[in-house]
Amino acid sequence: MASRAARHLRIGLIPGDGIGREVLPAGRRVLESLPSSLGLTFSFTDLEAGWGTFQATGNALPDKTVEILKKECQGALFGAVSSPTTKVTGYSSPIVALRKKLDLYANVRPVKSVTGNTDLVIVRENTEDLYVKEEVTKTLEDGTKVAEAIKRISEKASARIGKIALELALTRQAARDKGAKSHHMHSKLTITHKSNVLSQTDGLFRETVREVAKDPRYKNVQVEEQIVDSMVYKLFLTPSHYDVVVAPNLYGDILSDGAAALVGSLGVVPSANVGDNFAIGEPCHGSAPDIEGKGIANPIATMRSVAVMLEFLGEPEAAVKVHEAVEGNLRDGKIATPDLGGKNSTEEVVADVLRRL
Repeated sequence: MASRAARHLRIGLIPGDGIGREVLPAGRRVLESLPSSLGLTFSFTDLEAGWGTFQATGNALPDKTVEILKKECQGALFGAVSSPTTKVTGYSSPIVALRKKLDLYANVRPVKSVTGNTDLVIVRENTEDLYVKEEVTKTLEDGTKVAEAIKRISEKASARIGKIALELALTRQAARDKGAKSHHMHSKLTITHKSNVLSQTDGLFRETVREVAKDPRYKNVQVEEQIVDSMVYKLFLTPSHYDVVVAPNLYGDILSDGAAALVGSLGVVPSANVGDNFAIGEPCHGSAPDIEGKGIANPIATMRSVAVMLEFLGEPEAAVKVHEAVEGNLRDGKIATPDLGGKNSTEEVVADVLRRL
C-alpha cells in the first residue's frame, strides 16, 4: 500500500490562565510524539488570551491572536480561562469571543469511560441561545429592577449543528462496525430541548434538526427527542442509552459539564470547538486556582482534546493513536493524578501516556 503524503500542520497554543499553562504543554508533546509513519509534522505558535492577558493589556483576546490563528494556523489548543465572579468593565470571555470570530459553531464533547458503560458525545450549538449576551436591566415605576436576556435560536445555526451531530453519529457507527467486537449501540441522535415551554425558540431548534435528519444520508440514524430536565435524569440513570446528543448552547453547556461526573472527573473530559475550516481543542476543566502551581493538574483532558482536534482536522488515524494511549493509562489506573484517586504528578501521567504512544 502506498504511503500517504506528508502533511504539515501549524497549531496555535493558547495556555490562558491557571492550570491551562501547566497542561497545555502536554498537548504539544503528544503531537510531537506521534509516530513518524503517520506522515504528520507540526509547528507551533504561542499566543496570548485570558484573564491574565486582560489584566496586563486591557484586552482578553488580542487582535493579534485572532489574526495569527486565521492566517497561519490550521488548528489550536486552548488551556483554560479564569473569569471574574463579578462584572468587570471591558472584560468578556476570550473563548466565547474566539468561537464567534472564527465561526466555531459546534462544541463537541466526547464523554467516555474505559471501564463503565458510558460512551457518548454531546454536541452543543456554540454561537447563539442566551449566550448572545444581549441583556438589559430595567427599573420599574415602583423602583424594583427587572433583568431581561435575549434567547436567540436561528434556523441556520440549528441546521448546521444538526448536520455535524448527524455526521458524528455516522462516523461513530462506522468506527463501531470496524471494531473486532460487536457493539450493542446503533447510531442514534437525541435532540434535547424545552419546546413544551419555549415553543418558538426551542421549537425551531427541534423542528430544524428533525428536518435535516430527513436527508436520506441519515436514514440509518435513529432520531429521538428528550426534554432537557428529564434528559438530566435519564443521562445519569442510563448513560448507555445515548450515542450523540445535540442541544442548544445553554443546555449543552450544562449537560456536558454534568456528564463529566459519569467518568469521574472534569480532568478527563475533552472538547473541540469546531467550524467548517478550523478546530480548537479545549479541555473541559477550568483554571482550577486551588491546585495551580502544585504540579498535580490532570493532563488527560488536554491530551484527549488533541485527539478530538485531530479528528476534525482530517487525521482520524492519529486521533486513534492518542485515544488508545490515553485509554491505556486510564484502564491501567496505576499512574493517576489526585482527582482520580491517584498520587502522581502531571508530568508522571504525561510520561506514561507518551510511553504508550
